[in-house]
Amino acid sequence: MYGVIVVEQYFNYELEPINETLCVDMKSFYASVECVERGLDPLDTMLVVMSHAESSGGLVLAASPKAKKVLGISNVSRKYDIPDHPDLIIVPPRMNLYIKRNMEINNIFREYVSDEDLFIYSIDESFVRIQASKRLFGKTAYEFACLFKEQIFEKTGLYCTIGIGSNMLLGKLALDNEAKKNPDMIANWQYQDVPNTLWKIPNLTDFWGINTRTEATLWKMGIRTIDDLAHYDYFAMKARMGMIGQQLIAHAWGIDRTELKESYVPKSKSIGNSQVLMKDYIHEHEIKIVLREMVEQVATRARRKHYQTSCISLSLGYSRGEGERGFSRQLAIPPTNNSRVLYEYALLLFTKHYNGCAVRHMGVNFSKLTTDEYMQLSLFEDPEEQIADNKLDYLVDGIRHRFGYGAIVHASSIMEGGTAISRSQLVGGHAGGNDGL
Repeated sequence: MYGVIVVEQYFNYELEPINETLCVDMKSFYASVECVERGLDPLDTMLVVMSHAESSGGLVLAASPKAKKVLGISNVSRKYDIPDHPDLIIVPPRMNLYIKRNMEINNIFREYVSDEDLFIYSIDESFVRIQASKRLFGKTAYEFACLFKEQIFEKTGLYCTIGIGSNMLLGKLALDNEAKKNPDMIANWQYQDVPNTLWKIPNLTDFWGINTRTEATLWKMGIRTIDDLAHYDYFAMKARMGMIGQQLIAHAWGIDRTELKESYVPKSKSIGNSQVLMKDYIHEHEIKIVLREMVEQVATRARRKHYQTSCISLSLGYSRGEGERGFSRQLAIPPTNNSRVLYEYALLLFTKHYNGCAVRHMGVNFSKLTTDEYMQLSLFEDPEEQIADNKLDYLVDGIRHRFGYGAIVHASSIMEGGTAISRSQLVGGHAGGNDGL
């Protein structure tokens, strides 16, 4: 175990940019939207949004504040964990409605800031940089926060919490660690407040970028608090944790030089899809139906983006009752985006590694992507048949794009076990329609 190395170091905030940013989080977003749609108070109603409530393994996507407080329901609870309570309302998700509300909320922000000063972090959380707008509208950051709260409630009936900070990091930490506890649901953390705010965060895992594994590493180094982290020797941290360690120390001082207008370009790309099956799949022919559907769906996405893959991955997760967790394996292949060929490779992985256990989760991923400017023909197949097969894929893609996925499907997809047709009607993996009322 390392001894903690404490030094008298500091960051000069006068040299750091100030980009006052609001981190706006919609309170129990999905559940609150469903409450408002029913004319109910989001803060005084016990309601959960549950995906696949017809199954005992149905997943809670959102719970109202009262459902969380009274029944202890979290956003990862399963149906079998939900207490039987007469006042609890269980509703299916309506993703199209939530997307519509999200757009309405972000359009409120756009009335006061430019698009380059708005970063939509998730469907229920946005960062709004108001440094330039403060001068334009003659308002303080706190006044902007109050204005946004009022206009969001007037337009949607929804409540929000807001963290204000000298940068994105401080705004996010203010939101997560104080705003949700304050009566006005607003908190303001500036550079000068760091010793009395950041350094007082009780748990390392309550801090941005520190998970349980990182926490364990820091504990071995003698770091127990954010205060310890901030005063740990910067160069010793670099030697032990590299750039990540340096970033953690900078963050512990509230330093974040992220620019909203800078877009992230990943070094490597991949395309994939996964799903939790609604029952245990115990018959091999049914598992192969789902596997074919998923390979086809991912291949369609690859062709749409003009990619070929040189590496296919298959992961299977077994049911809770099995003694094993499952497997994840990959296979290097000649570049292709042909659905039939990719399914054959996926079958190779499946046949080699599947041991007969009940399957509850499946994932397919393509990596090592290259452009499809050329087509690599196999020496062992007729070239004209390969070209025709490739053209058929693009023809099917065009029909589905115009008329919907269900316009043309394999016969196996309408057999017992097929999931592609029902999944094609989902938004973000969940129901998007109007069956919630």
